[in-house]
Amino acid sequence: MDGALSKTLDNMWRGGALPVAGTEPQLYPSVAADAVAKLLTLCPRHAITPLIEADELAKKAGVARIWIKDERARMGLGSFKALGAAYCIASAAADALKDKIGASQVWETALHGQTYATASAGNHGLSVAAGARIFGAEAVIYLSRAVPEAFAQRLRDKGARVVRAGDNYEASMAAAAADAEENGWTLLSDSSWPGYSAPAIAVMEGYLQLAAEAVAQIDGVPTHIFLQAGVGGLAAAVAAYARQVWGNTPQIIVVEPDAAPALIESIRSGELQDTQGPVSSMGRLDCKTPSMVALNGLARDADVFATISEEEAAAGVRTLAEYGYATTPSGGAGLAALLAGRVKDLGPDARVLAILSEGPEDG
Repeated sequence: MDGALSKTLDNMWRGGALPVAGTEPQLYPSVAADAVAKLLTLCPRHAITPLIEADELAKKAGVARIWIKDERARMGLGSFKALGAAYCIASAAADALKDKIGASQVWETALHGQTYATASAGNHGLSVAAGARIFGAEAVIYLSRAVPEAFAQRLRDKGARVVRAGDNYEASMAAAAADAEENGWTLLSDSSWPGYSAPAIAVMEGYLQLAAEAVAQIDGVPTHIFLQAGVGGLAAAVAAYARQVWGNTPQIIVVEPDAAPALIESIRSGELQDTQGPVSSMGRLDCKTPSMVALNGLARDADVFATISEEEAAAGVRTLAEYGYATTPSGGAGLAALLAGRVKDLGPDARVLAILSEGPEDG
């Protein structure tokens, strides 16, 4: 499939489930935010990120209010992804030290001898690398040839070994999975597929921290939530938590690149789809196949799926920078969709929540 189909799609499965053949139960994102917060209190680098009320940007967009959850400085890694794999690895370390939780000096060696492998289109790899180093494990990160060398060097600086494999994220993930199987490593993907779900659910569980923080910080109830998506883990986690807290009140809009319409086409067809398209400047979101668990959650919880073009993403980033919110095309994709008018019926009374999911490349 290509990205030339309609740019918005109302979710016909909303409140229900995708039709699935067979007897396997459908898996959904966790909403156990309290467990995440409890573990993160043990991390010295953990701090709550700000929720910004962007009044001037709201005027520009023609809406009443915009709240931006700013993840650009999360735990020193510059992205919400610090809450995912690093949290999952920290959970494994806590399990390894069940009887020694008070002995802080053993955290650094809790996972000595273990190796975590993953593919990454961006910040997930940094989170794996950082988490592995903190707890004494090794990290091997597989990157496609499309990922810039500057990012590969950032991973090496975190102590990871970098392996180049394939022309896209899906090919590098296949290589990571094969090598993990052969070498007895732990595959820690932020995606999920039949036969592989528990690690991805744990990664998504970490993202609940930012959702819980936003709910505690906000001084109203949003009418619209814009969530950018690659494989869909962040969007699905936030959407699930938003439904738990606010019920059906917010309209949840999931935003993808035109070049990687994995979720919108899976929703359109009623089943998980592999999609195709050119390389996107929204590299962190340039995933052609969605996470199975994320897709299940978003089929239940999201109202609208939308795609944006490379030009719309670039224009959105320029506007955000003008208003003091420097980010990348990936980090600002949700807000870019808002600014591009992707949802036509917002109206002047709309109250929008969005996530600035990462800092600028040179930040």
